[in-house]
Amino acid sequence: MKQNFVNTYLFEKNRQKLIRRLPVLSVAFFVSNDEMPRTADQIFPFRQNSDLFYLTGIEQPRTVLCICPDYPDFHFHEILIIEKTTELHQTWHGGGLSLEKASEVSGIKNVFWLEDFEKILNDLMQHARHVYLPFHETTRSFDEIPLRDARFTEKIKELYPLHHYERLNPLMAELRQIKEPEELDLIRKAIEITHITFDNLIKFINPSFPEYILEAEIIAGFIRNGSSGHAFIPIIASGKNSCVLHYNSNNSICKNGDVLLIDFGAEYSYYNADITRTIPVNGIFTRRQGEIYQAVLRLHDKALILMKKGTTIDKINLEMVPYFEEEMIGLHLLSKGDIKDQNPEKPVYKNFFMHGISHYLGIDVHDSGLKTDILMPGMVITCEPGIYIRDEGIGIRLEDDILITENGNLNLTGSIPIQPDEIEELMARSKK
Repeated sequence: MKQNFVNTYLFEKNRQKLIRRLPVLSVAFFVSNDEMPRTADQIFPFRQNSDLFYLTGIEQPRTVLCICPDYPDFHFHEILIIEKTTELHQTWHGGGLSLEKASEVSGIKNVFWLEDFEKILNDLMQHARHVYLPFHETTRSFDEIPLRDARFTEKIKELYPLHHYERLNPLMAELRQIKEPEELDLIRKAIEITHITFDNLIKFINPSFPEYILEAEIIAGFIRNGSSGHAFIPIIASGKNSCVLHYNSNNSICKNGDVLLIDFGAEYSYYNADITRTIPVNGIFTRRQGEIYQAVLRLHDKALILMKKGTTIDKINLEMVPYFEEEMIGLHLLSKGDIKDQNPEKPVYKNFFMHGISHYLGIDVHDSGLKTDILMPGMVITCEPGIYIRDEGIGIRLEDDILITENGNLNLTGSIPIQPDEIEELMARSKK
């Protein structure tokens, strides 16, 4: 990480939360992500498995965490396994963690080399009735190539076929949804870096500028301010590109009279920001752009009111439908007849708003949790309505990061300009 060291206490606290949820005589295993090849002799930058980082702070590959709270010797209730650094690796890449350093980072006293894992595994399995195994689970995609956690899980089940196996994913999703104060501080830092970068970015937005120049300024701003880089591939979408939800070619020219949709966020100590702002390339919204922008802003404010404890993201999506329909009628995109005659399976408002209103945010940009889960204080979600009119080449989305509290919510990105007059004023000041 380019950023500051995360306090070990956070990882210790997270492990204790997990231990309290494990039944008697359990063992839980977590494994690091794979290193992914880029070319014949290069790999992509390594990013740790989110659950493993959440529990240990360890960033290097070929790492295993074993948690066995009822093992007879209390010294082995938490065990960290890391790979020994070879002299060759030391020469070419620098050293990996020593046993002592891994213990210092994670707060785990018992750290062993990977070569000792087979014996440790056998000892732990002899004392376990419930075995919690990792497996990459997501509602958004399915990996055809088995990741390391899937391969690890299959190997354990093959070696020990008579044990009772449990899924770690639901348990970890529950833990990671409620953010500790230290985690919120890291998210706030990611947001602060994103805000600084946004303010600086404004002065580079001009007709005839390529989108990739803006992408370059974003990554420069992130790195300059201590971020490890993008939380996700940024969307810098001008003109008709603003109607492509996950546009990331970022290679078109910003044109006079177009809007520019920027969806980006910094990552800081593995925690993320995720904001979207839509800006007039020449500094002034046209009348039509202004009408659409104000409609999206009203939707944003209505959704924000609904984001509170006791509801769900699914319910918010449903409650927002009449508001989307009303705004789209006002913009002459739909008629009341269109809505009356629509197929309930294919609601017509979806022609102009194709995604959900919100997702969880944390270590992962789309963080753990289901949209049917009850929102609780300490959860962080996004608020991101949009309207995309492909025939007009206008896509407007406004996205903020929202902390659910006891009495409603707190807009963590609320200081980043969003009102249209604020955006126009920023653009005007940047040209002086």
